[in-house]
Amino acid sequence: MSRAGADGSRRIAAWILVAAIAAVPVIAAGLSPLLGGRELLWLTGGMAGVVALSLLFVQPLLMAAAPPLLSARDGVQWHRRCGMAIVALVALHIGALYLYSPEDVTDALLLVAPTPFSLYGVISLWCLVLTAALAATRRALRLDYRLWRILHSVLAVAVVGAGAIHAILIEGAMEEYSKLAICIAAMAATTAGVLEVNVLAPWRRRRAVRDT
Repeated sequence: MSRAGADGSRRIAAWILVAAIAAVPVIAAGLSPLLGGRELLWLTGGMAGVVALSLLFVQPLLMAAAPPLLSARDGVQWHRRCGMAIVALVALHIGALYLYSPEDVTDALLLVAPTPFSLYGVISLWCLVLTAALAATRRALRLDYRLWRILHSVLAVAVVGAGAIHAILIEGAMEEYSKLAICIAAMAATTAGVLEVNVLAPWRRRRAVRDT
């Protein structure tokens, strides 16, 4: 097999593994007996949150795992698209649950809900809003790229960490083992992505310049 063929086979195998890890908790939640008889708004809001959680695992890999998963240019583009999809899914998650139960979501947003998972959901939400706002206004604000990259990484860790705790504390449709696995995978991928983008990649570039 040629080098290009071997690289292509490894890329396909890597994507199958990533897709399987991301899809299992979504499928398991979709098959939960707790969904039976629920209203459409509750189902929509809940499943949007589950899919968003799975995409939090994929999102850092698109940026930090290029080129093994895809080309560097495609990685940046798909990282942005995946980020926009996560924002849209979280908006759908909150919007549908608000229409289903306005009082519960209002209490959660005002930090007066008695459920501990609400606090972590709100923390993750506002960190996600800040992340999206910074990404959209970086050029307009003329932020130094290195500073923006650090801020983006810190917020990403907060989004995933708080989002994972939010999901773990909820006793709902998600199957326990697959939920715990996707939370651990998302936190591990985000941590590895932050280290790759902020530490390892800059170090490799400095070493390449020094060796030329």
